[in-house]
Amino acid sequence: MAAGVAAQWLAWRLKVPSILLLLAMGLLLGPFTGLIDPQALFGDLLGPVISLAVAVILFEGGLTLDMREFRALIAPVTGLVTVGVLVTWALATWAASAILGFSDGLAVLSGALLTVTGPTVIAPLLNHVRPTGAAGPLLKWEGIVADVIGATLAVLVLGAVSSSQGTLTVGGIGMGLLKTFGTGLIVGALCAGFLILSLRQRWLPDRLEVPVTLGLVLGTYALGDSIQHEAGLLAVTLMGFMLANQRVVRVQHIAEFKETLTTLLLACLFIVLAAGIRPADLAQLDGATLLFVLTLILVVRPVATFLSLATSKLPWQQKTFVAAVAPRGVVAIAVAALFASRLEGIVPDADRLVPTIFAVASGTVLIYGLGAAPLARALKLASKNPGGILLVGASAFAESLASALKQEGVPVVLVDSNPRRLGDARMAGIQTASADATSAHPAEHIPMGGLGHMLALTPNEQVNRLATQQFAEFFGRSEVFRLQDGQDDRDVSGGRSLFEKGQTYQELSRRMAAGETVRATDLTEEFSLEAFMKHHGQAATPLLMRRGGERTVPLTEAGESSPGAGDTLFYLAPEGPS
Repeated sequence: MAAGVAAQWLAWRLKVPSILLLLAMGLLLGPFTGLIDPQALFGDLLGPVISLAVAVILFEGGLTLDMREFRALIAPVTGLVTVGVLVTWALATWAASAILGFSDGLAVLSGALLTVTGPTVIAPLLNHVRPTGAAGPLLKWEGIVADVIGATLAVLVLGAVSSSQGTLTVGGIGMGLLKTFGTGLIVGALCAGFLILSLRQRWLPDRLEVPVTLGLVLGTYALGDSIQHEAGLLAVTLMGFMLANQRVVRVQHIAEFKETLTTLLLACLFIVLAAGIRPADLAQLDGATLLFVLTLILVVRPVATFLSLATSKLPWQQKTFVAAVAPRGVVAIAVAALFASRLEGIVPDADRLVPTIFAVASGTVLIYGLGAAPLARALKLASKNPGGILLVGASAFAESLASALKQEGVPVVLVDSNPRRLGDARMAGIQTASADATSAHPAEHIPMGGLGHMLALTPNEQVNRLATQQFAEFFGRSEVFRLQDGQDDRDVSGGRSLFEKGQTYQELSRRMAAGETVRATDLTEEFSLEAFMKHHGQAATPLLMRRGGERTVPLTEAGESSPGAGDTLFYLAPEGPS
């Protein structure tokens, strides 16, 4: 755990995907130095420990899925997790046989394992790139759903390969999937319903809500898996999804705890899995393995994506970005490690499975991690300095500001913890999200594509400061702002005070009630800021400026920035000529 946390901190400092340093740390502590031997440490418990950790990770992933998001993506998500999975399975099987020389059974099993993408590495990558449009949510949904489908396929293939008959038929696959999904849906729905009822009826004291939830998640996985192999993965994912999308009880505190626990589990899992690789396994990695990884990235993923999205109305730029992002993560490595021992003595080249999947995970994370951001910028789906605005706190002023930004083509998302307060903004066509901006990792529950700044506009001064502290890690301390609260800005993590002196929440609300609105105007050499202020007098208050048609700069109480010719100025003023 200490090594895992250290690796994640170092990855944050170096701005590289954390999985790379976690895997490197595992290799250093395992095959390179021999300091950690997972089999000696855990013995027979190694498999169950890995399985239960993956269950908690997928449950937390289910908590990030939004049904409203899915309704808009139902067709492309369905295509990726059906046609996309089958095409990936077929092509990856061919590549494993033709390039690596795997036996038929091991090739089919490897192909099934490689149908999964890694939600645990996709989420940080998307947070780094912040693509606009449907590509980000689509990749998130695919990663979580395909994990369950791919793991189930791999189990079915393993059963066929390790059995005496060794047969694998379409009917057998279909029946196995039906049993797994049926069991997972029933068990997951029942356990989620039981937890919701327990919270609603107050059967649990506050201090036991999180421990009971964790115990129920592990019990749900164990129950589903004991009825049907790998049904537990679907059960816990569905349980998280149902909890996140119900409106009966609040589960934010549970989600916050699970996010922290998932971070620790991921750190430990990656190190344990990497440390379990033997030096002899690493010696098997050669040029053919590199060619196999490149084939997955350059051939298999693009073909599978464009075939599965052939009938989708997504723009070609979105399809191209989806085709260029498919990192493999902890589920693929963990399942491969669990299967390796069962295949010993049955498949002659079974010892090649784990190092190959490990190489694929490392290679795909490295290539996608380095290449996704430049590709998104080339496709005009992201910019190096995104200028979109995240507004925290639904109010008349926030809605007016969001409308003005939207009219000028500035990406904007309005966030509030109470979905009822977002109704008017949603009806006006403003993108909204119901989320608690003060929770741990709030960016995971908000569409962040194209956003580069955060403005905390709630009436609660403490909430504003907490929100800026949470988003400072995501946007950077210089890009988070808050309404004036009478305190100075010496605490850099608390954000900078917005607008000219005296523009508090109460003053802005008073002005909105008096009929003022947020508008935009272009400044020129002839119509400078001085001319603008002379024209409006004290009636207008500058709020933000759009520089060069891209960079949006909020104006602060300290007056660090001043609009000039060529900038678009957003301001609050009474109705009338601009």
